[in-house]
Amino acid sequence: MFDRMRPYAPTGVIFLLILYFGVQALTGERGLLSHGERAEMLERRQVELARLEEQRQDLEIRVRYMRTDNLSRDMLEERARVVLGFARPEDYLIPAPRPAATAS
Repeated sequence: MFDRMRPYAPTGVIFLLILYFGVQALTGERGLLSHGERAEMLERRQVELARLEEQRQDLEIRVRYMRTDNLSRDMLEERARVVLGFARPEDYLIPAPRPAATAS
């Protein structure tokens, strides 16, 4: 029986490969039917990009005010209080636990 099927074996293998790649083309990660998932992921990434660009602009403004040629007293005072741990008498302080130091 196997001797009669032997001439059809390459055709069967090629058919199975075409079937496999056809299914992957339709339902795979980048298949034709996964367009909705890709559109959702693109939308999430665009929202994240907008958030990161806004954060970057804020940091660029803060850095600009910390330069010596354009020093802002308010920004300097804020950073000094954060770094040195000082506060004014009218400030409310909420203690936060410090992260544990990692051993290198």
